[in-house]
Amino acid sequence: MKQVNVHGPDDVRLDEIPEPTPGPRDAVVRVTACGICGTDLRYTRLGGLAGPSGHPMPLGHELAGVVEAVGDAVRDLAVGDRVALNPTAGGNMIGNGGREGGFAPLLLVRDAAAGGRLFPIPDEMPSEVAALAEPLGVGMNAVDRCEAQPGEKVAVFGAGPIGLAAIAALRDRGVEDVVAVDLSPRRLAIAQELGARATVDASQDDPWRRLRGLHGEEPVLGAPMAATDAYIEASGAAAVIPQVLQHAKGEARLAVVALHDEPRPVSFLLVIMKQLTLRGAMEYPEDYAQTLALLGRRDLSPMISHRFPLAHFTQALAVARDPQVAGKVMVEPEGRA
Repeated sequence: MKQVNVHGPDDVRLDEIPEPTPGPRDAVVRVTACGICGTDLRYTRLGGLAGPSGHPMPLGHELAGVVEAVGDAVRDLAVGDRVALNPTAGGNMIGNGGREGGFAPLLLVRDAAAGGRLFPIPDEMPSEVAALAEPLGVGMNAVDRCEAQPGEKVAVFGAGPIGLAAIAALRDRGVEDVVAVDLSPRRLAIAQELGARATVDASQDDPWRRLRGLHGEEPVLGAPMAATDAYIEASGAAAVIPQVLQHAKGEARLAVVALHDEPRPVSFLLVIMKQLTLRGAMEYPEDYAQTLALLGRRDLSPMISHRFPLAHFTQALAVARDPQVAGKVMVEPEGRA
């Protein structure tokens, strides 16, 4: 069968590998939908998890599919079950430096008998929607970390899949005043579909002037600051973190979920003077099943902008790299289910 592997910087290949065979505690999933993540783009750029490692690295960790086979010790899964994947559970690190990746027709899930790796999908939920559980979990965790509450005002910088997931999670939790900031009109339009009250195209307008207009002003030492209560940084843009610290009101909160490869300047004088809270956000809520429950309550399908067969992965990757074109790009090794 074919599997997508990274061999070096910008060297992505569709390699021929043997089909997996499960051990007594393992399961094999026939993959029906797998999303391209911003982390995948980073891995392809670097040539691996943190750079070339001397051996191919499989890609693909946002996926759903159908159980194809199980080992004798697996009790809670059966052939034919529709499932979504927690790719990092049990240290498997599927598509994130582990031995397996989801851009393939079949995926070996090690130690599935331990539970917490595969989660059932409702019959009415399309696989491509269930595959959004992983990025949704990242966005939900960012919302957890910024501690946004109903009645508060929140700004989400970056309307890529993680920022969009955060917007959906905010709205699901009763936070109605959400402003999305991005450079892509297409992504901002999706943000509005998912519930953003307003959007700001930072290529056309000053986001801080707009935020002060939308959320009001609150002075700090006589200077007008945006009255935004909480921020989620999902853009990866170098300027965002120092700008939030500069323009935030007192006791505002910032959760950083975007990967910043380079160090960013942080004025701890501003952090102290304004008593700001700055927190990192990594991976998912403690209960991964919460992501599928939210997908059952809210329609996140507007996030999905493109679909490609596995054979056209190179084209899919090119589309995913263009934020002016792409929302979530789905690869469907076995077609839809």
